[in-house]
Amino acid sequence: MSGISVIILTKNEQQDLPGCLDTMGWSDDVHVYDSMSTDATVSIAERYGAKVTQRPFDNWASHQNWGLDNIPFKHPWVYYSDADERVTPELVRAMQAAIQNPGDAVAFRIKRRDYLFGTWLKHVTPSPFNIRLFKPMRLRYERLTNPVSKVDGPVGNISEHFVHYPFSKGIKFWFEKHNSYSTFEAGQIIDNTKSGGGDFSLIKALTAKDLNVRRFHQKELYYRMPFRPLIMFSVLYIGKRGFLDGKSGFIYALLRAIYEYMIVLKVREYSDKP
Repeated sequence: MSGISVIILTKNEQQDLPGCLDTMGWSDDVHVYDSMSTDATVSIAERYGAKVTQRPFDNWASHQNWGLDNIPFKHPWVYYSDADERVTPELVRAMQAAIQNPGDAVAFRIKRRDYLFGTWLKHVTPSPFNIRLFKPMRLRYERLTNPVSKVDGPVGNISEHFVHYPFSKGIKFWFEKHNSYSTFEAGQIIDNTKSGGGDFSLIKALTAKDLNVRRFHQKELYYRMPFRPLIMFSVLYIGKRGFLDGKSGFIYALLRAIYEYMIVLKVREYSDKP
């Protein structure tokens, strides 16, 4: 398939990268953007014929923006993927149709399906849509971790999905990764507080027409609320009916609450430092 380049972010992804690349054969321009892996990630990428760019990781927004600015994509549209994700044939066809008739859109949101212990987390995950197909010069990332996509132009929706296996390396790895994420999140909250709130607007959090703008300000609102771990569990397990996902839904909601508590504790720790 022509017309879409692929970028895959990696750091020591020798386990998951082959499965991801197996689903990317439709593109003739696949880039593996690697954060100085020390395992077989680079050799696997090269074996599949992917183009490899390496750069030391600093933070999510800076790293991703550098990639969009400096990687020589062959096509005007780029699909972004992590190594623990898989593209379906239905999504490939839907993306091809989208770029052939994009209208005014310069980016597209795509549905995500997360799995835990073999169960599709249909209800409990916070957001089923992610911006993954876009024109790279019309997209910027903001925030140190869990970056928010800022799109310069209209955004469309693609109803087909990609598959995400966030627990493919086990619960231990999930905790290690989210320990790092929570450090960045706490740092972002402290930075926003010192800078006067990170340009937070309650009105935009509630009424902004652009979904990504609304999500950005909702996140800033959320970080100002007390009892966030309990709120997160309640929203996911009860509000979003995560109980319908069975034991996996309960475990996921609990893990997300624990992650929120890690952020709360680190913000308190950093705030107490002189």
